[in-house]
Amino acid sequence: MASEVGPLHTVLLHRPGTELKRLTPRNSDQLLFDAIPWVDRAQDEHDAFTDLLRSRGVEVLLLHELLAEALDDPRARAAATHSGVDERRLGTEIADTLRSHLYSVDNDTLARTLIAGMTFEELPAAEGQSLVRRMHHAHDFVIDPLPNLLFTRDSSVWVGDRVAITALAMPARRRESALTDLVYAYHPRFSRTARAYGAHSAPVEGGDVLQLAPGVAAIGVGERTSPAGAESLARSMFADDLAHTVLAVPIAQTRASMHLDTVCTMVDRDTVVMYPAVQDTLTAYSLQPAGDDIKVSGPEPFLESAAEAMGIDRIRVIDTGLDPVTAEREQWEDGNNTLAVSPGVVVAYERNVETNARLEEAGIEVLRIRGSELGSGRGGPRCMSSPIARGAL
Repeated sequence: MASEVGPLHTVLLHRPGTELKRLTPRNSDQLLFDAIPWVDRAQDEHDAFTDLLRSRGVEVLLLHELLAEALDDPRARAAATHSGVDERRLGTEIADTLRSHLYSVDNDTLARTLIAGMTFEELPAAEGQSLVRRMHHAHDFVIDPLPNLLFTRDSSVWVGDRVAITALAMPARRRESALTDLVYAYHPRFSRTARAYGAHSAPVEGGDVLQLAPGVAAIGVGERTSPAGAESLARSMFADDLAHTVLAVPIAQTRASMHLDTVCTMVDRDTVVMYPAVQDTLTAYSLQPAGDDIKVSGPEPFLESAAEAMGIDRIRVIDTGLDPVTAEREQWEDGNNTLAVSPGVVVAYERNVETNARLEEAGIEVLRIRGSELGSGRGGPRCMSSPIARGAL
């Protein structure tokens, strides 16, 4: 896969489930949600998103189903169990009880437990006394839930015919990469897929990676992706001859702009929708291979650097909103976070009325979906989707 807008053939989604029901006012900040979602409505909204993609001929794969199927491999089951048990926090006795329980359940239950989490109350009692159990509340987590798994974009990125398993920055999300890695390592459909990048210690997240054109990628560097992560991914792409230019784009380290795709996404071959407040200030460092090393130049204005790397005269920009207040509101509500299903056709949240109108005025077809509950974790259609295969431009 070499672009953001080539015809979308296959995509990985995660239908939200019990993990969202674990969110409370007490833990929502730690689990990176700004509100407590109405789970039934979130599932309805996600089902409508899935149906829309399928109606456009897109093959939709669901992460929970793939994970359960991958667990048929004993190596996957062992790795999955290991990923879910934090012995340093639980102590040996509780950790052993948890491992025994996880080994005893079927694949579907194991997959659901690793995603939805488990409380001390739900863990079968071990023999003897345990200070760990007695000093924890019954509703404390033995395994933390993964409500942000809804945003499948971040834990893997396909580059060409290879997959990059990323390293997520926030503690609440780090285990997501382990589950995604299990799918790509052990599911029969993907077990022979070559890796472009392993889950190194340097953070890099898929929401920061935009494939602007064949051989050209932009990587946001901010709250979730570090300079070391961007450089490491760039070096891997150069080593595998998957890119000739990578643009490292500094972005504000804030919740509102946690990823590059919160302020800019591609909607056509030469067109982006962009938050106007950053249009004139966004810069980029250009990374290119230089033998066994890399050459770093810049920073230069992002839009100019991107157009030059893409071999075009300029990038057409569609602004979010008509005025600064509307632009700020719709940027916060993921107005910039669109998913292209083909050149000039994108999925967007319906509530970003003015941004969607500007897209249509510019000739972009907008496929609107509801997102009042899905957006409570601060992610739009692009965040919720991990494209696996796209057609050529």
